[in-house]
Amino acid sequence: MFLGTHSPRLDEKGRLFLPAKFRERMAGGLVVTRGQERCLYVFPMQEFVRVTEQMQSAPTTSKAVRDFTRVFLSGASDEVPDKQGRVTIPANLRAYAGLTRDCTVIGAGSRVEVWDTEAWNTYLESTEQGFADQSEEVIPGLL
Repeated sequence: MFLGTHSPRLDEKGRLFLPAKFRERMAGGLVVTRGQERCLYVFPMQEFVRVTEQMQSAPTTSKAVRDFTRVFLSGASDEVPDKQGRVTIPANLRAYAGLTRDCTVIGAGSRVEVWDTEAWNTYLESTEQGFADQSEEVIPGLL
């Protein structure tokens, strides 16, 4: 499980140091793709396979399913971290997420998310109070 918030920087070649606590699980390979709210999702290869298998079971007669699948998979890039734990973020994905230098990497359970730091701070500021004030069950049976 991926947890926590980290602040690595993107180098001039578009490489990002994975947080040390995430490296072992990603060492065998990972997939970077577009995520919601203009962040990037980073999945260990095994988890990405599980996600795509679920997607394949969705009805392709649904336009929303086709649209989501196309955008999600067309941006996907399989990568292997180098010996120092750096992973290359392709230029098209850096542009999608607005990544320049300062990044925020968060653990999101089964995946990691990579955000432009300013975008993350704006997102967190706009949603944190709603989280604190939440009075109804969002995820059934969770709390």
